[in-house]
Amino acid sequence: MSDLAAEAAVEGRPGAGAALAQDLSESAQRRGRSRNVGALRALAPYLARHKGDTAWAGLFLTTAAAATLGLSGAVRTLVDHLTGPGVTDRSVAPWFWLIGGVALALAASSALRYFFVTKLGERITADLRKAAYGHILTLDQPFFVRTRTGEVLSRLTTDIQIVENLLSSSISVALRNLLTLIGALVMLVVVSPKLTGLVVALFPFVLAPLFLYGRRVRKLTASTQDQFAAAVGHAGETLDALETVQAFGREASGAARFGEAVESAFKTSLRRMTARAIMTALVIGLVFGGVVFIFWLGVHAGLRGEMSWGALFQFAFLAVLAAGAVGALGETWGDVQKAAGAMERIAELFAATPEIAAPAQPKALPSPARGEIAFEDVRFGYPARPDILALDGFSLRVAPGERVALVGPSGSGKSTVFRLLLRFYDPQSGVVRLDGVDLREADPAQVRARMALVSQDAPLFSGSAADNIRFGRESASADEIRAAARAAQAEGFLDALPEGFDTALGDRARSLSGGQRQRLAIARALIRETPVLLLDEATSALDAENERLVQKALEDAMVGHTTLVIAHRLATVLKADRIVVMEGGRVVEQGAHAELLAQGGLYARLAALQFGDAAA
Repeated sequence: MSDLAAEAAVEGRPGAGAALAQDLSESAQRRGRSRNVGALRALAPYLARHKGDTAWAGLFLTTAAAATLGLSGAVRTLVDHLTGPGVTDRSVAPWFWLIGGVALALAASSALRYFFVTKLGERITADLRKAAYGHILTLDQPFFVRTRTGEVLSRLTTDIQIVENLLSSSISVALRNLLTLIGALVMLVVVSPKLTGLVVALFPFVLAPLFLYGRRVRKLTASTQDQFAAAVGHAGETLDALETVQAFGREASGAARFGEAVESAFKTSLRRMTARAIMTALVIGLVFGGVVFIFWLGVHAGLRGEMSWGALFQFAFLAVLAAGAVGALGETWGDVQKAAGAMERIAELFAATPEIAAPAQPKALPSPARGEIAFEDVRFGYPARPDILALDGFSLRVAPGERVALVGPSGSGKSTVFRLLLRFYDPQSGVVRLDGVDLREADPAQVRARMALVSQDAPLFSGSAADNIRFGRESASADEIRAAARAAQAEGFLDALPEGFDTALGDRARSLSGGQRQRLAIARALIRETPVLLLDEATSALDAENERLVQKALEDAMVGHTTLVIAHRLATVLKADRIVVMEGGRVVEQGAHAELLAQGGLYARLAALQFGDAAA
């Protein structure tokens, strides 16, 4: 295992399988609610960017609610006409035309309301998602040590999805029903104040089961999600290690464990469905029972001549609208609270600032670049273990164009040297310089632009081989990509792929062998054409023949470039201009191979262990 991988394990960063399971689990995990609906004010700047769509959405929300209420007036006029004297076929037609016209206005307003509200919600969500991801990419390594990757991805996916549901659906339903409720109550009072009082008195009886059973439904829903999230997490780990599972013959037990978790989630879901069915029956029974009772009172009032039959029909229509609006508002209020909780978590993400950032007035690195590196009495401990120094008084100077091999036992700080040089972290004391400039005074992007890293397990990305090489330099031409692949001894196997350099390699380029992936990673580094090369045992995954070829390619590439190599193989050490031996975060020996062997110190012992007796 490379020191980079070892330190990642110590710092608690998950491997591929654990990360997959963790991410899936976090995405399915129940997200909490918040009564602090003021957190949704953070969406105001995104709304302000799209004032036109916001205005249209508000207009058609209003007209849709008005048209819904207008239907009640149209129905009243028709019923009053039908129950009045002198009704004929011709006299009835205009009133139906009126109802049809209001219905068409309602249909058009509802369609336009849906379009503009949904468009606005999708647009704001896209802006929010882009801004969140762009901000995440600016955060430094200490942030990801403190915050699990799964939690970050969950905020980027699950939480923003909750906000999207609110903006695209729930907020539209809530505003439409709020306008409908207000309008219906006003019109109810106008039509019959006495019956309106009875309708208002009915509301608590409708809301009681909503709150009582609604709380039980939410708890059961959360329990179902938790159980299924655990099952998905186990499935992710099993699929990522499928070869191991099959090699040990554990397919049946893995399937049984997943099946038990799914069945448990189903039983909980069945209880949730039962509770929701009871709640639905109670609400519908109470609503329509109350409406029938009030309508019965209204019929008697009509028979006594206290109100017209048209007014009675309008009152019943409005009462149903008001009751439905109250029920819908009760349901959407939960969505508002959930979205508020999601926005609180998203706001926390935006509030996170990188500790490693460019100063207000960064100092420019000299041009042309020389590739001179200097560590001056550097002391550094990782945030996860600040009491243990990874580098303790480390000092090293590397001249432009010099090739330096870093050797030493695991945990001696070799990979930490790379991380400080790339300015993923800043030392607690001491100075790291590139071309004479303190890295803390420079722009990290400018510093990293002068370096190319090839790690022992260099990660690749989905996409084509050309895309992976171009990742090193986006502006690279097709000829430059091919030249870099040729230098890394990758041209041959890439040309043999079905579509050559344009062949899609799949997730993490798993369609390639380990050696092929490593050569592709080397090509990605070579195409950067940087003054500094950082190689963490870059040929470890290659067989003897390919190692010889890539070593030759790296030797050619290193000409005129400053190179730091974390070395575990004798061939790499022998090609270095200088060997620096590290132990306990310090330089304990340095010199040429034969010179260090003659001293009989730590290097001589490491050479005998790692390189074999022939090295001694």
